[in-house]
Amino acid sequence: MLDVAGYRADRRAALVTTARRAVAEVQESGQPKELEPMTAFERKVVHDEVLAAGLSSESAGVEPARHVVVLPR
Repeated sequence: MLDVAGYRADRRAALVTTARRAVAEVQESGQPKELEPMTAFERKVVHDEVLAAGLSSESAGVEPARHVVVLPR
C-alpha cells in the first residue's frame, strides 16, 4: 500500500487520537458518540482502537457519509 510522505501513518495517528477522545467522552457521559464520516480504512482503525479500550462501536450511515458510533458498555 502506498504511503506518500507519511500521510497514511499521520492519518492513522490522528484517528487513534480521535478514537481515544471519543472513548473518554463516552466513558464519562455514558452516551453514544457519533464521529465524522470516514473511509473504510479509517473506520477500521477507529473500531480497533475502541475495542482495545474495552468499548464497542458500529458503523452507521450510507457512503459517503458512513461513520463510526462509539457505544457505552
